[in-house]
Amino acid sequence: MNRTIAFIGSGNMGGAIIGGIVGAGLVEPQNIIAADPSDKARESLAEKYGIRVTVDNLEAAREADILFLAVKPHIYPVIARQIAPVLSRETVVVTIAAGQTLAHMAEMLGESAKIVRTMPNTPALVGEGMSALCPNGNVTAEEFAAVEAIFNSFGKCERITEDLFDAVVGVSGSSPAYVYMFIEAMADAAVAEGMPREKAYKFAAQAVLGSARMVLETGRHPGDLKDMVCSPWGTTIRAVIELEKTGMRGSVMQAMQACIDKSREMSK
Repeated sequence: MNRTIAFIGSGNMGGAIIGGIVGAGLVEPQNIIAADPSDKARESLAEKYGIRVTVDNLEAAREADILFLAVKPHIYPVIARQIAPVLSRETVVVTIAAGQTLAHMAEMLGESAKIVRTMPNTPALVGEGMSALCPNGNVTAEEFAAVEAIFNSFGKCERITEDLFDAVVGVSGSSPAYVYMFIEAMADAAVAEGMPREKAYKFAAQAVLGSARMVLETGRHPGDLKDMVCSPWGTTIRAVIELEKTGMRGSVMQAMQACIDKSREMSK
């Protein structure tokens, strides 16, 4: 990929994306530039990845073929107004924050701006991210393929229509938090039975990881896989009955709906 990739902001998600790009060898490190106001963040990125760093957002925007806005949602209007005058018509701007619609970004950057709206999640930090991508009509197929390659470097990605982004926030963007709570609860129960906490977390987390891979790699319905574990008169079906009594599935769906509703509110 013969492109300059720039970042405004280099927090956890920005750093994860940079790590994916460098690790996959998509571009040479000198073709990546990150702008960040923190001396510590800039020094860390330069030392870890060998990329170029700057304190100047405009410098990053001017050089970018692909520009990631890796800042918090409430900072987007400030950054967009700042970079709009210097942004090349050929630069592809990638958003990674909730609530930043393609239409709203076009209002701030100009109707001719090339924009890809995305929603990654925090497992990107360990190369297992799941990201949704949606380009506006100004992005060419070749440009979108370059963005896809970046997101595939730290996990998996899917192109979706923009109307599904609120659902993505619920099922993928925010869902690691629900999974961590589930792992913690399982570990707590094991600790209550005498298992050391470190081992309890390892057993619980590996069980979740393995179960997820079973869904992805076998292509079988989750209910079918659940039935494989539930032997007649067995221990697992007793646990499943208790989870149904306490409304586990309903609680998860209600929590996701609250998350989706908040995402819609942020997009207005």
